[in-house]
Amino acid sequence: MSVRDGAGLVGDRNRFVVITAALAALNGLLFGFDTGVISGALLYIGETFPALEESAFLEGVVVSGALVGAAIGAAIGGRLADRIGRRRLIILGACIFFVGSLGMATAQSVAWLIAARVFNGIAIGFASIVGPLYISEISPPEIRGSLVSFNQLAITSGILVSYVVNYALASQGAWRLMLGAGMIPALVLLAGMYFMPESPRWLVEQGREEEARSTLSRIRSGAGLDEEIAEMKRMAAVEDGDLGELVKPWIRPAMVVGIGLAVFQQITGINTVIYYAPTILDSTGFGSVASILATVGVGVINVAMTVVAILLLDRVGRRPLLIGGMVGMFVMLIVLGGAFYLPGLGGALGYVATGSLMLYVAFFAIGLGPVFWLLISEIYPLNVRGTAMGVATVVNWLANLAVAQLFPQLFELIGPAFTFWLFGLLTAGAVVFSHYVVPETNGRTLEEIEADLRETALGSEQLSMAERARESEADD
Repeated sequence: MSVRDGAGLVGDRNRFVVITAALAALNGLLFGFDTGVISGALLYIGETFPALEESAFLEGVVVSGALVGAAIGAAIGGRLADRIGRRRLIILGACIFFVGSLGMATAQSVAWLIAARVFNGIAIGFASIVGPLYISEISPPEIRGSLVSFNQLAITSGILVSYVVNYALASQGAWRLMLGAGMIPALVLLAGMYFMPESPRWLVEQGREEEARSTLSRIRSGAGLDEEIAEMKRMAAVEDGDLGELVKPWIRPAMVVGIGLAVFQQITGINTVIYYAPTILDSTGFGSVASILATVGVGVINVAMTVVAILLLDRVGRRPLLIGGMVGMFVMLIVLGGAFYLPGLGGALGYVATGSLMLYVAFFAIGLGPVFWLLISEIYPLNVRGTAMGVATVVNWLANLAVAQLFPQLFELIGPAFTFWLFGLLTAGAVVFSHYVVPETNGRTLEEIEADLRETALGSEQLSMAERARESEADD
């Protein structure tokens, strides 16, 4: 029985991989739910805590509290993933997310709410690393792009679920129920991961070869298992796995790709749209409930286009979707800025803004959204994969924090038109960066990608030595 034909998901054995990947992708659901739910809750929290309505800065702190926690979680999560294993970190993150969601729902002060947001963010930081990492390491290369992108699908689904929850509770202004609803997916993830296996690549690195073989036998055919484990062992033995490895010349190009995309994914404006979509639309003249309903449409587009990305990533490749999606984002940001700049639009402003936001999110969902998380799960060597992903993810969350904190003030200082045009300019920079720096990884094993990194670095080093020798001969 086929799940998908061609290069897609095929056969009974892969069904276990698909189920495991889908469950691990619930990490992304937690990530997406928390990202989206605050957007609706913000419209009503001020009724309980009036100080938020009086200060754009304090409002930004409430939003960005989770981002501070996420940066902390990502900073320690990479090392924890390498030390305690991928599965245990997922379980730990689910427990933390449950407690954080409970804390937000019961907050008795702004300080309490911010502290709970920070605590919840730590779990999000763990999830943003370990979800794609775990899925990448259990997946066959021919379907790895699709499976890892389950995580991005779960993120977008979590955002959509949060929008639906927000809309369902908007008439009551029940922001505590909005924020507390995150306890439910945390419990599902916790229960499900109890029965899932550990990453076979991590087990090989720990010297637990028989456990790795047992896990691989459940997700691969018998042919080639010995060769795959031997290749994992060989790669695990060629580097020591400490932080110093990340600054070595052969890893530097991969670090530039990961960190560069981490920054561009945020400074091109996506999470300002997710966090503040109801606020943005409310400023066009839509009422609070209508603005939240419009964002449900944005969420539906986000999920739908992520499904399209999953179908295309292992067929079209990473680079075409990444670059094409960012070109579309650039165009929509220019249109969105123009909608706010032209006062003659009058009542049509809300509809133009909503349409532009939907298309902007659609282009993000097919390119920069899934491709960033997929690439950083593919391009780093085994022994430092968790740590390297942690570095890229910390940078991603710090950029997210900076943009989320500055956006309300930019909106007030230079206006919505110039704010969105600024994001458009930064998106153009991301297109240039991706064209010249980002590699294609489609259809290659993780070990092949790592070997290519080493060979490329060795070739560059030999070329550099030859150039220095020629210069020395010329001087003589």
